[in-house]
Amino acid sequence: MPIDKSFSDGNFSAKLLSTLDHVEYRRIESNEDFEEIARLRYKAYKTHNVLPVAATKLIDEIDFDKNAHVFGVYYDEELVSTIRLHHVTPEHRVCQSISIFPEAVNGLLDAGMTLIDSARFAIAPEYASELSAMPYLTVRLTPVAAIYFDADRVLQPIRPAHAAFYRRFFYAQPVVPPRRIPQYDFDLMLLASQTRELRSKMMKRFPAFQSEAYERRLLFARSSNFDTAPLTILPTARIAGRPNSPEMSYLT
Repeated sequence: MPIDKSFSDGNFSAKLLSTLDHVEYRRIESNEDFEEIARLRYKAYKTHNVLPVAATKLIDEIDFDKNAHVFGVYYDEELVSTIRLHHVTPEHRVCQSISIFPEAVNGLLDAGMTLIDSARFAIAPEYASELSAMPYLTVRLTPVAAIYFDADRVLQPIRPAHAAFYRRFFYAQPVVPPRRIPQYDFDLMLLASQTRELRSKMMKRFPAFQSEAYERRLLFARSSNFDTAPLTILPTARIAGRPNSPEMSYLT
């Protein structure tokens, strides 16, 4: 994921918020929605030549794991991007990163940590240049999940070319150096961000990553907690960023 050229510009934060005003998040739960997500993943990965070796489908069994949260991100009601987040605990260790870097991830879990594993990020190629803020607003869901689940670390299994983005934007540190992964036939590495550092630094720097408690519940509470599952969830960053918002306590 390339770093936006205006990253250090004071206008970048305003750009994120103005784009976020057009964004809705949808929890992917129906077969029809999963089919649409599979098409988006395939198109994005094929464009960037990162399809898994012998890929026959891009929906796998851990998409339906009880701790998996798959999202579609919509801009003006058009599906633009997607991401899958796993809440990983010492008692429930299912996630993408553990299948690639088992020793490192199991080591964190054995130390008693809880994790958010970020994977299956994809953005529709036709929107990648037009909506340069969308990658940031898609991965926005990662720190939002970390706060909801009170996780210790956010994991990023990534290609080395994207490391600069996660180090600069998410204050991520390397856990596993780049290595060739046979099932993908290219190099991957593992980074991790400390959740408390994201709260104290990133969200102060970029208010678009802030959220209200009710947004987090709508995103991550299971459908059984609602009479009906929410169709779409609107971001609450502008509300959460107000000086008198109780959510500002998350930034201290």
